[in-house]
Amino acid sequence: MMKSGLRRPARTFTVEQANATLPLVRAIAKDLMVLSRDVTERRQRLADLVGGRSLGPGDPYAEELLESKKEIDKDLERLQGFLDELLELGVEPKNLQDGLVDFPSSLNGSPVYLCWKLGEAQIMYYHERGSGYAGRKPLAAALAAEVNEGELERSCV
Repeated sequence: MMKSGLRRPARTFTVEQANATLPLVRAIAKDLMVLSRDVTERRQRLADLVGGRSLGPGDPYAEELLESKKEIDKDLERLQGFLDELLELGVEPKNLQDGLVDFPSSLNGSPVYLCWKLGEAQIMYYHERGSGYAGRKPLAAALAAEVNEGELERSCV
């Protein structure tokens, strides 16, 4: 994954706000995923072709290989632009090649990430701030518990 001077988004999202943002996030994440996979593949092919060779005068493929590198560099700039777009929205890209994005949020008073992956219709998972994708939990049960707690607090007043 590329690092984007990783400034932490200050915005926090409700589930409704995150879902409302998904159409734009989905489009950017798809572009990121496709371009990221393509760039990774082309970089590997270029590295394999260049190997230990010196791309100086006399190398019959130097010009073509250098042009390929320039094209990859341009696409890396495009990737950075997509990352910046997501960060501007307040979301945090986590895995470019899988289209994984986190929305900073709060659940039951604790900071969490609403976790979304390209291909999912809506926000259905969350995880604690330190746990990452492996710690994903279904959001529905947590939201039900939050609603029940709120009702319990109101009935005790």
